[in-house]
Amino acid sequence: MRAREPDLQDHTVREGLRIGYEVFGEGEPTILLMPTWTIIHSRFWKMQIPYLARRYRVITYDGPGNGRSDRVTNPTRYSADSYAADARAVLDACAVEKAVVVGLSLGAQYTVRLAALDPHRVMAMVLVGPALPLAPPPPERAGIVEGLFAPLPEDPVGWDKYNVAYWHHNYKEFAEFFFDQVFSEPYSTKAIDDAAGWALETGPEVLEAEVNRPLLGLSGSEIFDGVSCPTLVIHGTQDRIQPYEAGAEAARLTNGTLVTLEGSGHMPNVRDPVRFNLVLRQFVEGLPA
Repeated sequence: MRAREPDLQDHTVREGLRIGYEVFGEGEPTILLMPTWTIIHSRFWKMQIPYLARRYRVITYDGPGNGRSDRVTNPTRYSADSYAADARAVLDACAVEKAVVVGLSLGAQYTVRLAALDPHRVMAMVLVGPALPLAPPPPERAGIVEGLFAPLPEDPVGWDKYNVAYWHHNYKEFAEFFFDQVFSEPYSTKAIDDAAGWALETGPEVLEAEVNRPLLGLSGSEIFDGVSCPTLVIHGTQDRIQPYEAGAEAARLTNGTLVTLEGSGHMPNVRDPVRFNLVLRQFVEGLPA
C-alpha cells in the first residue's frame, strides 16, 4: 500500500520502447520527477509524491531498463539526449506543455539536456546532487572509470566493486555496497535495504548497457548552453557519490540558487524528506506566474 496511489498509470511508446509513467494530483504547475541511474526505478521519489500532489500535478516515469518500462540493452537508449526525448514523450502523453523538472544525480544530467534541447517545456529545473562533470570526483572514487571494465577483481574492497565483471558475479553485494555509500547518513538501514531491493528488479545486463552509453561530451559552461530557466541546486555536504563542489558550480553557471544540506548524503529526498520537500515547494511557489 502506498501513501498516495496514482490517479493514472499508463505507458507511452517511443521508438518501440514502452515507458511507464504515473500521474498524481491536479494542481499547477506540473512537476516532472525524472528517473536517475537505471539501477533503481521511480519509487525513490515516494516521499515527495504525497506531499507535492496535494498542491501540484506530479508525474513520475521509469527510465528504460527498470520499473514499468521495457528492459533494453542497447547503450544508445541510455544517453542523456535519449532520456530527454523520453521525458518529452511522457509530457506529450500527459498533455503537459511545460513543467518544473527535478533530477537527481544522473537525472540532473537528463534534466539539463531537456532544458537545453526543448527549453519551452522546462519552466524551471531542480538539480539534486547533480552528476555533471564540473568538479573532480571524491578521492575514494577517483579511479572507478579506469576499473569499470577491468577483469573481475580477486579481493574487491570498496569501490573496486564498481566493475562490470563484478556486477555479473555478485550484483546483490554491489547494490548493497553502492547504496551504503549513497546513504552516508547514520541510521540509514531502511533506505539502504529499500534501494538495494529495487536494484534487484533491474540487473547487471541493464547496468552494463547503461555504462556503455554515448557520453555527454560537454564540460564546464557548455553543459548549460541553451538553458535559461530558473534553477535550484540542492546538494548535501556528505555526498560520497557526487562532490558538493559540482553542485556549487552548477548553481554558479546557471545563476541559480544553491541550497546546502549540512550532513546530507546523495539522496536527501529520501533521508531528509521534510526539509527537502519544503525547499522544493518554496522554490516552486516563488516562480513567476
